[in-house]
Amino acid sequence: RFSLLLLNLEEYYFEQHTANHIINKGCRDERKFRGSLKICSKSIIFEPDDNVQPIIKIPLRDCISIKAPEDNEANNPFTRDTSGGISVVCNQVFLIKERNIIAPYKTVRGRTEHLFQLDVAGKVGDVVQTLHQLYRASCLDKMGDQAAMITAILQSRLARTSFDKNRFQSISETLHMECKAEMVTPLVTNPGHVCVTDANLYFQPLNGYPKPVVQITLQNVRRIYKRRHGLMPLGLEVFCTENDLCSDIYLKFYNYQDRDELYFLIATYIENHITEHTAESYMLQWQRGHISNYQYLLHLNNLADRSCNDLSQYPVFPWIIADYSSSVLDLTKPETFRDLSKPIGALNKERLDRLLTRYQEMPEPKFMYGSHYSSPGYVLFYLVRVAPEYMLCLQNGKFDHADRMFNSLAETWKNCLDGATDFKELIPEFYESDSSFLVNNLKLDLGKRQGGKMVEDVELPPWASGPDDFLQKSQEALESQYVSEHLHEWIDIIFGYKQKGSEAVMAHNVFHPLTYEGGVDLNSIMDPNEKVALLTQILEFGQTPKQLFTTPHPRRIVPKLRSLSRTSSHSVSIAESPASPNEESFEDLTEESITLAWNNIAKLKLDEQYKIHKEAITGIAVTCNGSSVFTTSQDSTLKMFSKESKTIQRSVSFSNMALSSCLILPGDTTVISSSWDNHIYFYSIAFGRQQDILMGHDDAVSKICWRDGCLYSASWDSTVKVWHCVPGETSSNKKHHFELLAELEHDVSVNTIDLNAANTLLASGTKEGTITVWDVSTATVLHHCTCSLVSFLLLAFFFCADSRHLLSAGEDCCFKVIDVQTGMLISSVTAEEPQRCFKWDGNTILSGSQSGELLIWDLLGGKVVERIKGHTGAVMSMWMNEQCNRVITGGEDKQIMFWKLQY
Repeated sequence: RFSLLLLNLEEYYFEQHTANHIINKGCRDERKFRGSLKICSKSIIFEPDDNVQPIIKIPLRDCISIKAPEDNEANNPFTRDTSGGISVVCNQVFLIKERNIIAPYKTVRGRTEHLFQLDVAGKVGDVVQTLHQLYRASCLDKMGDQAAMITAILQSRLARTSFDKNRFQSISETLHMECKAEMVTPLVTNPGHVCVTDANLYFQPLNGYPKPVVQITLQNVRRIYKRRHGLMPLGLEVFCTENDLCSDIYLKFYNYQDRDELYFLIATYIENHITEHTAESYMLQWQRGHISNYQYLLHLNNLADRSCNDLSQYPVFPWIIADYSSSVLDLTKPETFRDLSKPIGALNKERLDRLLTRYQEMPEPKFMYGSHYSSPGYVLFYLVRVAPEYMLCLQNGKFDHADRMFNSLAETWKNCLDGATDFKELIPEFYESDSSFLVNNLKLDLGKRQGGKMVEDVELPPWASGPDDFLQKSQEALESQYVSEHLHEWIDIIFGYKQKGSEAVMAHNVFHPLTYEGGVDLNSIMDPNEKVALLTQILEFGQTPKQLFTTPHPRRIVPKLRSLSRTSSHSVSIAESPASPNEESFEDLTEESITLAWNNIAKLKLDEQYKIHKEAITGIAVTCNGSSVFTTSQDSTLKMFSKESKTIQRSVSFSNMALSSCLILPGDTTVISSSWDNHIYFYSIAFGRQQDILMGHDDAVSKICWRDGCLYSASWDSTVKVWHCVPGETSSNKKHHFELLAELEHDVSVNTIDLNAANTLLASGTKEGTITVWDVSTATVLHHCTCSLVSFLLLAFFFCADSRHLLSAGEDCCFKVIDVQTGMLISSVTAEEPQRCFKWDGNTILSGSQSGELLIWDLLGGKVVERIKGHTGAVMSMWMNEQCNRVITGGEDKQIMFWKLQY
């Protein structure tokens, strides 16, 4: 029946002794109860073995005397056939769990004497001495002084003990580190010793509670997070699961050096087993639909220091549903949902106007809301029916008033909309499968409301047939299309750029400065009493999550009618699509074949290889029927290779300078090549001769693209130029007519460009590692993104329905994914060496490396899943057919290699 929740906040449980509690010693009605005497930093607790008897808690500050009676005290009942006795005289006692019922503590006031007889009489002296020390601490006037003295006693005890190495799982284990720490559980911490070996993480509680040793096998660890605990960077939380809400152990250290060393040891061990996820990597998975809205919010909470073991930083989830009166919940109507772009306090305009008036009149530091959206009190407000002992611990042995309990969903929502000081959000339990927190299964006496009604189960909205149905519909609402389209707005407020600063003011999202990370530096406060008071205030008030994003959060990619994503299984009926039945089935077949190809891309096999150039190959273009392959090279030649005859059929040299890229115009009649001699050359396939020259740049042309009659050229002269081309008539020797439509200026050389599928966006990558996204129609910049200090070697869009993502590879050996709408870097994967070229489908990357290998990457997992031996030098260029089952690569070794999938 005993738990650490019977202690006061910030209290420690030191030791326990088997003992008898003797009542009315020496009298006819003398009674003796066997049990366990527990010595705590602020109280004495006796837990009887008989569950009918109450647990007795004696606050040390209420003690009058604590002593072991002397033998010469003739009148003392302990002198007769009793040894190992301790007498405690006090003026207040709490009786807890009488008849083993969880209920508010009973208080017995008035002078009483309690006699405890220890089984081991020789320990009496040490126990009494400890109690005298703790009693002196509890009698100090100021909380800071009390805390300092108790901390000194605790550290002395920890210093006299060490981890018991006999607890190792194996005698062959190697010790890497041992230090002092506390295991954190909601509202309480438990001091002890931490030990890390080459195989396990151990925690041995000083008091042996709840078990002698907690052991975590390092091989099972999946996630590890550094935590703020009590506003200090001293916490570490370890998870052995990928998606669970609760961790396997949460430790708080006495200095950040120990915490960081332990983190390093565990992270080093597991880095070969798992990938450390960032907010950006989870964002990419969420955007692509690989994790649900619920999972994404759970991961963001974890990354923002929210933990189920810390009620002042409990995971925060949004109110989603705004309709608690209808008989049917309609998830297709926007009015069913709460406005996710606003904090709770800004949903009611009248209330907000009053709050803003007060805010304008308030001296600095200003804040709009006098309470927070997440605090220990709010968490236990929702969970009192399953965690009543936590509320009793938080509220000094009492439940809240019956009318202030969590009685009804509709009432609670209304109060959050209208209440003067109620701005709370929800907790993850509202979107999980365990509905017990809505039902009074423990038959708790939570009091009687003003109307005479007892507090029982939570009253549900009419549209829910029961607690399980309510949670099911809440989950459906959270994963609905409306929420998927708007959840990024709530993330901006809670975890993102609207959390602080001027954006927070404009979003009406300003809370008390002490709630924010960095709002107060506890180390700068020298007065221990002021520090304890401030810390207590902050922990009870609630804390704002750590800020994860400083720019607008991208929206989720939500398919409307039919998905253009190669990886999506979403489809619509023929009636919903403007395409004809034949076109529909052909598109579905093509999409399925592309998905199949990418799912099996690791089965790519070398088919043929030919050495056709004298220098590195820089570009590859293939005719529609696949029969002819055109390549450019640093040897200044354009070559035409016949796949059927396996011979070079044309070899053309336009100048003595290297060619950088090539492409074939629609109709397979003309090949265009870009050159380091500042020119762009047009070559007629049919007539076998140079057809035209575009002298459009003042330095080398690095990359060309062709879309809808327009040529896009990038150059080392720091420009990208857009040309409208009217083809010439070769038979009459008429030249192409070139009209310059736009000139996109950069500060440095442009290495590469690419366009999205709709030809509305152009992306350029510079020598200095800046990616710029341009609006093609207006020739204006949409975003700048500086991702590296070195050159970008290639750039590509992911051609989903709205061209949302851009993938880049640079000499910094990193793949970087950028959200096109916001310009935010949302994922970064580091390779061992630069990747010179690649193709991708949004999830998987096929890349050509500096060393000549073809690598297949799981982008979401951030790891290489297959290595394929290829060229003897760098892979310089890559072509892939539309079905994604054939690949051609060109290398620094002057060869072209033909690859095909073998299912």
